[in-house]
Amino acid sequence: MSREPSPLFVAKRTYHGRRMADTARFLPIFGAGLFLLPLLWKTPAEDGGTGTVQVMLYVFLVWIFLIGAAAILSRRIPRTDSNASETEQG
Repeated sequence: MSREPSPLFVAKRTYHGRRMADTARFLPIFGAGLFLLPLLWKTPAEDGGTGTVQVMLYVFLVWIFLIGAAAILSRRIPRTDSNASETEQG
């Protein structure tokens, strides 16, 4: 068993790429939570409740935020050789 021990730390670029990929995987879960949040608000029938206009504005703004976050994350995730070769072939 003369296998060399693997390094304790990975390269900074590799670590950064993995954390960006983890963030991109978490984004749909975070977005679902944001979309479900208006269900906890008061209904318009109750005193001081939130109206339909405010809820729809909130949902639209969350949607725009998620699109922007996904666009930024997709540009920051480094492309691997396997992804690059698949894109070039097909």
